[in-house]
Amino acid sequence: MRIAVVIPCYRVSRHIEAVLAGIPPLVHHILVVDDCCPDGSGDIAAASSDPRVEVLRHSVNKGVGGAVITGYRRARALECDIVIKMDGDDQMDPAHLPRLIAPLAADRADYAKGNRFCHYHELKTMPPVRLFGNSALSFLVKLASGQWGVMDPSNGYTAIHRRALDELELERLAPRYFFESDMLIQLGIAGLPVEDVAMPARYGDETSSLAVGKVAREFPPLLLKGFLRRLLIRYFVGDFNIASLYLLIGLPLLAFGIVTGLVQWGESVVTGVVRSAGTVMLVAMPTILGFQLLLQAIAYDVQAAPKPRPSSDPSGSR
Repeated sequence: MRIAVVIPCYRVSRHIEAVLAGIPPLVHHILVVDDCCPDGSGDIAAASSDPRVEVLRHSVNKGVGGAVITGYRRARALECDIVIKMDGDDQMDPAHLPRLIAPLAADRADYAKGNRFCHYHELKTMPPVRLFGNSALSFLVKLASGQWGVMDPSNGYTAIHRRALDELELERLAPRYFFESDMLIQLGIAGLPVEDVAMPARYGDETSSLAVGKVAREFPPLLLKGFLRRLLIRYFVGDFNIASLYLLIGLPLLAFGIVTGLVQWGESVVTGVVRSAGTVMLVAMPTILGFQLLLQAIAYDVQAAPKPRPSSDPSGSR
């Protein structure tokens, strides 16, 4: 199998040489994408004596997602079977690369990604803000993508199979920091299995360009958009099943119960008149029933999540 590594570069001039030196011989192509880097990361990579290194340059900054998409397209042109994405800041240990591609080589999954949450002791090295943010983001991405079996969605150490690249709409992927989460959403829409690969966190003196405030402000609407698109395609366009009925009945009932309850509560506060038992039941019954139906829809969605296929490797090694 032909393997390529894509390395998006922006302000990583201090680390890129160490990253390139650590990539093992099993990799055929190293695609360094200079995303209009102001400190010359691409020039440093171009000076490497490794014949596998190819530098792709952006004339304008397109963000990490845009850089990875450029690398994906070049890897596809080179007819690579597996494409690995590594950051250029030396956070990702190349020693884990063989384990990362194992699910794809064994045909268990079409996409594999690192999961730092399996190593609880090493999590002490993760900054608390990142730890909390990743935990909250993990649940929201599970909900939006339907990939309920994965964790640590912001982990950028990933590997994708050529067949998945051919299936995805690369031009629709988010070009900046939402890229990893958007990949999981698109893979969920396509019904392609994803497998987590446990690996410890590794932090050094790198500087993160991602601000917590920016994530809190920009990610929620993008997650909502991806969630609604997945529901529409998976449950109303590509298929119609019992979960579709749960949603069609449960959402209006829950909305009716909540809106009616708020209106009746407001009128009670203004007039001082206690609502009758019948009015309370009119609010409570659709609210409870709608909530229960939505829980059933979520349970169905969890069961229907894309699951890794049985390994073609007789040893089943991971």
